[in-house]
Amino acid sequence: MKVAVTGVGGGVGQSILKALQPTSHETVGIDGDLLATGLYGVSCAYQGYYANTDKFLPFLEKVCDQEQVEVLFPGLDAELPYLARSKSVVEKKTGTRVVVSSPSVVEIADDKLLTYDFLEKNGFPALETYNLLDYDDQLDFPVVVKPCQGGARSIGKEVIKDSATLEEFKKTPQAQNYVVQEYSTGDEYTCGTLSLDGEFMGAIIMTRQLRCGDTYKAFVVQDEKIQDYLQEVIMALNPWGPCNVQLRLQNGVPYIFEFNARCSGTTASRALAGFNEPLMVCDYLQGEKVSFKIKEMAILRYWSELTVSYDQIEKMKHNRYLENQKNYLGR
Repeated sequence: MKVAVTGVGGGVGQSILKALQPTSHETVGIDGDLLATGLYGVSCAYQGYYANTDKFLPFLEKVCDQEQVEVLFPGLDAELPYLARSKSVVEKKTGTRVVVSSPSVVEIADDKLLTYDFLEKNGFPALETYNLLDYDDQLDFPVVVKPCQGGARSIGKEVIKDSATLEEFKKTPQAQNYVVQEYSTGDEYTCGTLSLDGEFMGAIIMTRQLRCGDTYKAFVVQDEKIQDYLQEVIMALNPWGPCNVQLRLQNGVPYIFEFNARCSGTTASRALAGFNEPLMVCDYLQGEKVSFKIKEMAILRYWSELTVSYDQIEKMKHNRYLENQKNYLGR
């Protein structure tokens, strides 16, 4: 299949490309940044437009139609609301299957209060979460404050240990988009799940070590209790495609604190462990059996350089398009 991936300048988009590289599927890279690394790490690439511009969707439709793209994976959170709302229109115009969940699922995943409400209403364990400006000392210290919407890589997350510090934080400009959440000391897990058309396909569970909010060491584990719990939650949420789940296991109870209704920055790592979400989506859309075999292993991530000629950059700048490139990410 011909597969387009957006946001290839970031970790998620690049991770999707790496997961698909060893397969027979052909990839097309799209990103709004002229110097997005992934644009120069695929055989065919387009400099597109950012999601908040009126050129984003028309250009994406043009590329999908022109390249006869069969599957589109978004690699940026900012694109998800636009693609979720326009999914049926894009698919009808281009014949491309857009791997995105419904607007309601995308909205829940992007809002910490909606995430908490979803877990509470469905009877799942949840870390108590409140709008920061409306908060009135319901929790014991320490507490966690974090952005309610648009958070990424733990940016802006803080652990606050006393009421005086919390009151001062409430006075800051960013407090309007913050929540305060119950603090958990449990082990943290990042979990990749896949569901398609209401069917739970499976999950992979990893513990991890973070650096600047990103996973830089991951450890694949088998845990039947967490696996069963993930299936129950995902069936209630009903995303379409990959959905990343972050949780903490405290006193044997899994507390989910974040959903990402998309592929993850660790998608390529999961593929190395036998759980290749982009490949499984493509298999499903081709009518093939979705299968996987997870291997327990440690995954230690490292930087990899990609050299790009100034001539390539100039051609991309002039044409917003490059083809027949020889460089590939991760090789």
